[in-house]
Amino acid sequence: MAETSTPRTDVSQTNAALSNPRADLESLDELERRLFSLRYAIDEIGSLGPVIDPPRATEERAEALAELERQRAQTLSNPLVGGVLERLGKCPELLSDTQKAQLRVLGRDRDELVRVPADEQAAFSRLTCEAEDVWRRAKAASDWESFAPYLDRIVAARVNMAKERDGGRDPYDVWLDDFEPGCDRAFYDTFFSQVKDVVVPLLADCSASRHQPSRACVEGSFDVERQWALARDLVRLEGVDEDALWLGRTEHPFTGGPSTGFVLIAGHVHEDDVLSNAFTMLHEGGHALYEQGVDPAYRYTSLKGGTSMGMHEAQSRFFENYVGRSEAFARPLLDALARHFPGRFARVTPRQLYLAENRAEPGLIRTEADELTYPLHILVRYEIEQLLFSGEATAADVPRLWAEKYRAYLGVEVPDDARGALQDTHWANGEFGYFPTYALGSAFGAQLRHAMVAGGVDLEGACAAGDLAPVRDWLRERIWRWGRAKDSFELIRDACGEVFSPTYYTDYLAEKFSALYRLGA
Repeated sequence: MAETSTPRTDVSQTNAALSNPRADLESLDELERRLFSLRYAIDEIGSLGPVIDPPRATEERAEALAELERQRAQTLSNPLVGGVLERLGKCPELLSDTQKAQLRVLGRDRDELVRVPADEQAAFSRLTCEAEDVWRRAKAASDWESFAPYLDRIVAARVNMAKERDGGRDPYDVWLDDFEPGCDRAFYDTFFSQVKDVVVPLLADCSASRHQPSRACVEGSFDVERQWALARDLVRLEGVDEDALWLGRTEHPFTGGPSTGFVLIAGHVHEDDVLSNAFTMLHEGGHALYEQGVDPAYRYTSLKGGTSMGMHEAQSRFFENYVGRSEAFARPLLDALARHFPGRFARVTPRQLYLAENRAEPGLIRTEADELTYPLHILVRYEIEQLLFSGEATAADVPRLWAEKYRAYLGVEVPDDARGALQDTHWANGEFGYFPTYALGSAFGAQLRHAMVAGGVDLEGACAAGDLAPVRDWLRERIWRWGRAKDSFELIRDACGEVFSPTYYTDYLAEKFSALYRLGA
């Protein structure tokens, strides 16, 4: 194909009628750089803003994010961008594997935006920024009524955007697929049915057992500043690059950050629950390791970052549970606790700590839940989201539904909204369809754990030694380095040599908690 003498130009100015692969590849690089710059600004403002901004900055931050989201939507939705992607897709023989992956991911990102007006995208960004601020104050006051109008507006906006994107699909399925490509309600209904069939009777058996693990060794008051020092030690133990880490404080823990060179972990310390801090840091550190482990060649492209929230949660819950709550890791964790709280753990054994951190006990707070009850917390949210999107419920119904489902699935009474439907920030951010990925991520992680051990990694030995390099190396090679170049189910197949199966997750739970509670003994 003959080249023209036209100088290199901005992608938005490229004549859609031209067919010049070299010019199109240059335009692709320019597009990626522009999108990277917008993502960097959006992610940094969106992550750091709620943590460090004063309260009165919310409105201005919302305007800044709205304008950046408008620019991102306009950039990707530009017909000339579509022309570049289409033309390059017709000459795969000229493309590297990385470029082919870029086209696939950019095409999907574009499809998510092209049918929704840029002004609508901007307005939604503004709405969720304001809603998060309202949610924070509502949670502090345990005041659902002040947040409810925002939830109704956010649901309505999401339903409308889903219909604009694909009027032939169920709106909730659109968002489920966004957070985990290839998944819909049919998939999750089957998945949760399999999990419930094991978890519900297993939890009942554990509750009825005469052998109840004690938490006495971790009860009491623990100095907050010492806990923050412990937090930094734990992410260091995981292997997070501290030169690329910002550790801060927030109401609801999260990991964010715009690049491999800047990852942010924000946590929340409870003076009366030292293990909450420990497992929060291990969880968020798993997210950080994933972001830092992406191939550096992807830094300024759409392939940077985790491929989905399901795979992201697989990494976080791997380090929180399959490493952090393992019996082998109890010794390194106990040593860290003893360093920061001299005398408090002098007579505690690793076995006692292991039992304490794995007590299965129905509770109110998702982020504090043990491994066994955790998927039931997710199921409550999944079922309520479906009711909101079908129109069978509105925000006014949520506290009642929440109380009913917590009573049915976990046998606990919800005393107030702060410990009920206001405990999570996800809905204020418009993240419907995210919650199911937590349970799916646990299942991904269980299958990765099985494959890792079967492949010769001494997971127990690495945990016992407090040297997690073999674990990181295995995950980096098979999961992290690929960024968004492969979808989750392809990564699972390639890493494990078989398709995804939730059986590894349910078998793991059954084996672990049957042993802990001496079921059948």
